[in-house]
Amino acid sequence: MTDSKGSPPNPHQNQNDHGYKDDRPPISGRKAILLLIAVLILAAILAVIGIIPRLRAEKTLKTRTGDLALSDVTVAKPTVGEPSQEIVLPGNMFAYVDSPIYARTDGYLEKWYFDIGARVKKGDLLATIASPEVDQQLAQARADLSTAEATAGYAKQQAQRYTDLLAANAVAKQDTENFVTQQASTNTQVKSAQANVQRLEELTGFEKVYAPFSGIVTARDVDLGTLINAGAGTSGGRELFHIDDEHVMRVYVNVPQIDSPSCTPGTVADLTLEQYPGRRFHGEVVRTARAIDPTSRTLLVEVDVPNGDGSLVPGAYTEVHFQVKVFHQTLILPVSTMLFRQEGLRVVTVVHDDKNGDIAKLVPIVIGQDDGRVVQVISGLQSTDEVVQNPPDSVIEGERVHIVTSNNEGVPGTAQPVQNPNQGGQGPGGR
Repeated sequence: MTDSKGSPPNPHQNQNDHGYKDDRPPISGRKAILLLIAVLILAAILAVIGIIPRLRAEKTLKTRTGDLALSDVTVAKPTVGEPSQEIVLPGNMFAYVDSPIYARTDGYLEKWYFDIGARVKKGDLLATIASPEVDQQLAQARADLSTAEATAGYAKQQAQRYTDLLAANAVAKQDTENFVTQQASTNTQVKSAQANVQRLEELTGFEKVYAPFSGIVTARDVDLGTLINAGAGTSGGRELFHIDDEHVMRVYVNVPQIDSPSCTPGTVADLTLEQYPGRRFHGEVVRTARAIDPTSRTLLVEVDVPNGDGSLVPGAYTEVHFQVKVFHQTLILPVSTMLFRQEGLRVVTVVHDDKNGDIAKLVPIVIGQDDGRVVQVISGLQSTDEVVQNPPDSVIEGERVHIVTSNNEGVPGTAQPVQNPNQGGQGPGGR
């Protein structure tokens, strides 16, 4: 077979599927390798273009998931305390002089003259006690004294007579010495009888009970006909009256050891009472126990308050406001920032780390005054520390945390558009 030009056919000439001949020369081995390499490079480029965004998205998802797993906390710096401050402590109020009145003689109550609430002056007759037994003992003692005096008088005459006769050698010296000794003995008996009479006279004097000082009768525990036993306490008689001198009130306060150096004599102290809202009674510290109670670790302080109008009464509860100076810088924190751990009192601060982010740190602190709302931190913190507010109980040392801010309504929020999976009425740390 020949082509259109009459030349013989080429056995190496290619034909396509449709029977047409392909006049292109065959591809060499080098070109085939280059083509394969180009295809591989193109496939690698396409693979890299598809994998890198996926890896980046996976990394972003992992970072976002880790951020959402962090504890959301709010932080604030502590407030620096004032150089002087007011500490408020409970106090117990007592009269300046407080005395129970007991009987010094046995008998029964014949009459009383003042009842509770009455003002008495020193020396006023409070009550009369009838003591017939003591009166009879006094009469007997006086008779015994008369007998002793008569015997002593006779012994004196005999001693004087024998002394004169002895000078004339009319009597024996031994007889004279006997009568002189008898005179001395009877004189001693007279003195003994006089002492007994004096004792009973004083006991009969105690039949009248007088006020030992000016004050107010706060208790009357006996009535007419009550049997009276002398003495006081469980082994003695019962209390007759109770008198208080209320012109000045004594207020005793237990001051914590941390504040004891500030409560010295002369320190100003004001009293507030619930029954007098808005009113303050002015006083000052007059003395201290100068010793710390080892049980309560407090110092007993006495505050004297004038009570000219009688508004203050013994036994009342009062709050004492001390104006004291602070000898060391204190930082003020809300009570809600504290954690009570087995190791002791702790607060949580946030440390900023360029590599790991915000790290929680548990700091031990020593506190001073605690009024139930805020506490004074004596040591352990710096004024520049960022303290976590309302820290979660599960926080641990070195844990990463997420700091959030508060919006205008005071609700915790975040400046970044991150959805908090723990929202739902709980504030930061409410996990």
